Amino acid sequence: MATFVIFVGTGITYASWVTRTPAIRTSLGVGTGDMGLIILGLSIGSMAGLLCAGPIVARIGARHVITAAATVASLGLLTVGIGSGVAIAALVALGLAFTGAGFGMCEVALNIEGAAIEKRMGRSFLPSLHGAFSLGTLAGAGLGAIAELLDVPVPLHLGVLAAVVLVSSGSVVALLPPASGREVTRTRRRAGLSGSLAIWRDTRIVLLGLIALGMAFAEGSANDWLPLGIVDGYGVDSATGAAFYVVFVAAMTAGRLLGGRVVDKYGRAVTVRWSAALAVVGILTVILSGHLVLAALGCALWGVGVALGFPLAMSAAAESGDDAARRVSTVSTLGYLAFLVGPPLLGLLGEQFGLLHTFYVVLAGAVLAGLVAGAAAESREAEESPLAEERICSK
Repeated sequence: MATFVIFVGTGITYASWVTRTPAIRTSLGVGTGDMGLIILGLSIGSMAGLLCAGPIVARIGARHVITAAATVASLGLLTVGIGSGVAIAALVALGLAFTGAGFGMCEVALNIEGAAIEKRMGRSFLPSLHGAFSLGTLAGAGLGAIAELLDVPVPLHLGVLAAVVLVSSGSVVALLPPASGREVTRTRRRAGLSGSLAIWRDTRIVLLGLIALGMAFAEGSANDWLPLGIVDGYGVDSATGAAFYVVFVAAMTAGRLLGGRVVDKYGRAVTVRWSAALAVVGILTVILSGHLVLAALGCALWGVGVALGFPLAMSAAAESGDDAARRVSTVSTLGYLAFLVGPPLLGLLGEQFGLLHTFYVVLAGAVLAGLVAGAAAESREAEESPLAEERICSK
């Protein structure tokens, strides 16, 4: 439950920024291309947090890393609000970098915790934890849409939410196991550089990384650009753009919370393949429909389609061999390349061709994930584990 609460808090933090992007762009007086460069601060911070998280978890444990990450992310969100209020783009980018660093550190630590829970339970559980993140984004997106409708100043909105997230996360983090991260990563520390390089020679890990990359690109692009894409492509106001993002997040949340049963019945590979197909249909509908009702349906299909890909890649990485922490960290790093490359790429393309047309690039990411979905299949070792046998016997 503590892990659920922290996942929800990170989701609220992220969606609070996303839903205010139109207002922040207006306050800064920048174009789509410049906004892409500003969002790059979030991507760079996320990558830095991901790359640093493993060694830090190995030294002090996941619980302390999560505490530090929540603090850094909240302070970053507060800085974004202040930067928007004083109309300084560099300050907004700096705040996004701190926010991203907090996200990156939490990503590794929380997925290690989630994979350990999943292994102990003997059934699919990481999608539900990521569903908690989506619940947070749904709550944050709803609050953001209301804030847009009521013209709440961005500094006030983000400042209050930063304080709430910091207090709520800090109040439950003590309930996490104190040393799980150190225990999981002790083998990785002994393995050293040679062990880290060996991971990159594992074909399955690379393919899982491509699934994470494609699905993270499809998910992250919606998080960064969907409200603006709807505003620019359909000629609606910022509040309507935020509402379409709420539709996307609600569909993604439902997919994650209910997807565990689908995974247990049909397996990870089949689930990833059909998820990618739904994402493709949804993205095409948003681009081509030209009608707000159909575009809303497309947002829903897009959300359901990207719901399970990233958490299932994490789950498969955790059970693909020894030292789950290093494997989860590697796949996460490949996935987060999408957040590094995606924002500036789509921003620059959107400046030339319009944001809706740049979503064709996002569609390619979903296609890539579908093509390599077979790498997410359950391993024989996992199927024959004592936990799996116990689960079968209990049925």
